[in-house]
Amino acid sequence: MVEAYEAKHYPIELPDPIEAIRFRMEQGGLTVKDLVPSIGQLNRVYEVLNRKRGLTLEMIRNLHRNLGIPAESLIGR
Repeated sequence: MVEAYEAKHYPIELPDPIEAIRFRMEQGGLTVKDLVPSIGQLNRVYEVLNRKRGLTLEMIRNLHRNLGIPAESLIGR
């Protein structure tokens, strides 16, 4: 009952996708170059991290598979 009450009255929102990536980078000691296999060319990685380009479905799948970031966090709000 407590869990149902908390879920209804105090829902936990999913993190921002870019913040989830940055958290994983910090947590794993990763650099921007480490994201190239998951996102694409270095300039594309910077565009994504600076919110100038959105994540594609392929990028989401790669980030989930390669870095273990939950797909739900990458899909966004």
